[in-house]
Amino acid sequence: MLDPVLLRSFVAVVDTGSFTRAADSVHLTQSTISQQIRRLEMQVGCDLLNRSGRYVTTTLEGERLLRYAHRIAQLMDEAMEQIAQSAGKGEVRLGVPEDFVGRALTPTLSAFIDTYSAVRLEVSSGMSHELWQRFQRGELDLALIKQRVGSMPGLASWSERLCWVESRSRPNAMHDPIPLVVFPIGGLYRSEMMHALDAAGLRWRITYVSASLASVSAAVEAGLGVTLLPRRLLAAGHRMLDAASGFKVVPPLELALHGQTEIPVHAKDLAARLISACDQIMQA
Repeated sequence: MLDPVLLRSFVAVVDTGSFTRAADSVHLTQSTISQQIRRLEMQVGCDLLNRSGRYVTTTLEGERLLRYAHRIAQLMDEAMEQIAQSAGKGEVRLGVPEDFVGRALTPTLSAFIDTYSAVRLEVSSGMSHELWQRFQRGELDLALIKQRVGSMPGLASWSERLCWVESRSRPNAMHDPIPLVVFPIGGLYRSEMMHALDAAGLRWRITYVSASLASVSAAVEAGLGVTLLPRRLLAAGHRMLDAASGFKVVPPLELALHGQTEIPVHAKDLAARLISACDQIMQA
């Protein structure tokens, strides 16, 4: 069987007319090229090159082999190209909380798509407990979720400070019971909020429920009630409440990136990009 490596060196010598130039073109030493040509000639049982002139030329047998060598080299290049393209295909299923689906991560996701144009990126947003359930069922390759600190080790994690928020123009934190703007049942912010108020002996009532972060933020700004949000999400129309207002500090939660045990190379690259982006977002 003819060795494709030897055939490449043979083609390089013929194309350049010189062992020296052939060595440069394939990034090998001249002695290595000479040894490879001798091995190839031993395999076919005849001389393939005339070495007596100023330029190296083929013998009659070498000319016949050259046509096949070009075709074999071309087929090898095509095979490698197809393998490389196939390795870049597939899909990545990513789950992220709503507050990271907007401008926070879109530049990172766009850059990933530019690099892996053949990969289908599917991004789902939702509440963290829903994303975690989907991740456990294997429906997501990567999941960026909110969780209690240290509850589920992931690929990376970041501390997220929370604060009590009310409307700057229509404050109502001193009402009894305290009106609350909350996420649906199962939301981590909702459970932390109610637990903290109950522990402080404060009465409360739910006035507004929404799964949309934008809707919750707008409802608070409009004066419909108090809520608990990450500090980085405070808007101009919000006012942060502190212990002096009767609202004790709530311990930080954790943003964590989770990945399935076996994911393709492009999914691992996306995970690395997400970690870099979250480092910047959470330190801002």
